Formats: sequence, C-alpha cells, structure tokens
Amino acid sequence: MAIKAVLFDLDGTLLPMDQNMFLKTYFGLLTEKMVKSGYEAGTFMKALLAGTDAMVKNDGSKTNEALFWEVFGSFYTPKTLPPIGLFDAFYAEDFPRTRAVCGEDARPRAIVDAVKAKGLDCVLATAPAFPAVATETRMGYVGLTPADFNLYTTYENSTYCKPSVGYYREVLEKIGLAPAECLMVGNDVTDDMEPATEAGMSVFLLTEYLINKNGADISRYPHGGYDELLAFVRALPARDVR
Repeated sequence: MAIKAVLFDLDGTLLPMDQNMFLKTYFGLLTEKMVKSGYEAGTFMKALLAGTDAMVKNDGSKTNEALFWEVFGSFYTPKTLPPIGLFDAFYAEDFPRTRAVCGEDARPRAIVDAVKAKGLDCVLATAPAFPAVATETRMGYVGLTPADFNLYTTYENSTYCKPSVGYYREVLEKIGLAPAECLMVGNDVTDDMEPATEAGMSVFLLTEYLINKNGADISRYPHGGYDELLAFVRALPARDVR
C-alpha cells in the first residue's frame, strides 16, 4: 500500500535539540515564573511532574489537557491554584526563551517541503503534553507553521500520549488513513519507532539526536541523519490523487 502521509516527531526530529537540556530549560523557566508570582517551587514542581506523568499514562478517557489540570489541581485548593492566565503569560512571554537551547538547520524545512511536493499529507506527531501555543512556538523555531501540517497533536486534541500505541491509532483515526499508508519519522526508539511499528506503520529513525534508552538494535529500522532522511523522502512515490 502506497504511503499517503508522513508523520514527524518534533523535538529532536524536525527541531534540532538535546531533549534533556530543553526540558531542564523549560521546567526551569516555568518554575521561575511561578516563584516570581508567589508560588512555592517544591509544590509546583510536584504538581507539574504528576500532571505530566498522568498524561503519559492517559487511557483515552479524557483529553490530556483535562487530565493534566485534574491531577495538577489536586495539589492545591481552589483558592491557591495558579490561574490559567499565569500559564498563558508564560507561554507568550517566557517560553520563547527555550529557543536558545534549540539548534538551527534548514534541512527540516526542506524535508517537509519534499513531503508536500510529493502530494503527501504532513502530520506533526509530537508528544501531546504541550498546549497548542507551545507546539506552534517550537515549530516556528525551524520556520514551520500550522499551515504546513494536516494535523499537529497537542494536549487539547489528544487523549493518549507517547509511547502508547493508542496515541498512534488516535492519529490514524483523525487523518482517516490505514497504518500501512503512513510513515512515522522520529528520533526516539521507545516513543516513536516501537509503538508506530506496533500500530502497523512504516518508520524512519532519525539518528542526529538519537534517543535509545534501552539500547535497542536500530539496524531493524531504516535510519540515518537529515541528509539520508531527505533522500528517503524524495524516493517515495508521489501520491496518486485520482
């Protein structure tokens, strides 16, 4: 069955980054914002990590957004809960500072353009643990916009999270394609390759910012850096729209 859509991870794939450095910076900036606004750092970090862990384990019964706030809010009383407006201000004013720990590379933009030139759908299958504004900001670091994607996953529109195979099945349902019609591109063996393969998709492992926590044998996957990925995409058959 011919490929009709290419799904891309974002962090460490389309967006060059060391994920540990990015998360350290992101959590640090967010905690700094909350402390300056009068909230105690220890409680806030416990609530943030618990909410994030809940999203990773989401069973599809509610959106990641709803689950995060339910768990996060359980660490506070209604009167002491940090207001949504404070988070909105963070993503507008402080989150863009994470760009300092992300790389610059023209090839991800070229790879996305190559996918679109083939007439294939382009999906940003990034871990939906962020609100849309944070995902849109990060894609902008490499010159991409929401208009480049048929779908991009966020905590508002997803009820599973990586590495659950349910996440990939949910994406397939949203884009209306069979697993064999999709190629998943990512840099994380556990989060991208294994569950996408289980879901029945073809895969390509980007090795520029490889994450292989369990030391898996990556020779089983088509793999390589940005140049190899660009060549791989250009070799895909154009989509027959008849």
